[in-house]
Order: sequence, then structure tokens, then C-alpha cells
Amino acid sequence: MITGIGIDIIEVARVKKAAEAHSRFLEKIFTAEEIRYSETMHNKYLHLAARFAAKEAFFKALGRRISWTAVGVVNLPSGRPELTVTVPEALGFDRASVSLSHLNDYGLATVVLEKD
Repeated sequence: MITGIGIDIIEVARVKKAAEAHSRFLEKIFTAEEIRYSETMHNKYLHLAARFAAKEAFFKALGRRISWTAVGVVNLPSGRPELTVTVPEALGFDRASVSLSHLNDYGLATVVLEKD
């Protein structure tokens, strides 16, 4: 059964501007693995924007916020994105699916939460 759906879109320039204006922005919002992954890409802010959108979409699907760095996106060897959530308490879902997309100027994500 689906317990939550969230979608978010963000401008890549907004993420870049925040990162350049605030020295700790990346560490406050993204996991170390997300930062490492994005640093290997031609336009790191494009990939960070999609991950930012995934976190916002997750919060919308969940119906509340948790720590930004407790939610992350990793890529499986196939390239498929996977949402990781690291909190000690149960959040009311058994599975989380995420889909990311990006264009030159925008990052987009959709999250679906399910419970058995």
C-alpha cells in the first residue's frame, strides 16, 4: 500500500548559489557519499540539485522533516538511484522508491513510500 508520494523540482543555480554563499551548506544538506559522487561529475551542481529535490520529495511523502543528512541518494551499479534513510526510529513505511531527472537548469525527483 502506498503511504506517501512526493515530488520536487529545484533550479540548479539555486543550489550552486547557496553552496558558494555558505561554506558549510553542502555538509549540512548532503551525505558525504552524495558529495563524493557529485564531485566526480562534470556539473556537480546538476547532480546535487536532483538529490536536493529527492530529499524534499521524501519529506513531502513522509509528511514531516527529518535531518537532511539522514536521507541520501546512492546509485546502484546499474545506475538506478536508491534512497537511503538512516534514523533509529520507524517512520511508517517499509520501502522507498526514488526517481531522479535533471536538465541543464533543473533537478527533479519523485519519491513513493510503501508499507506492507
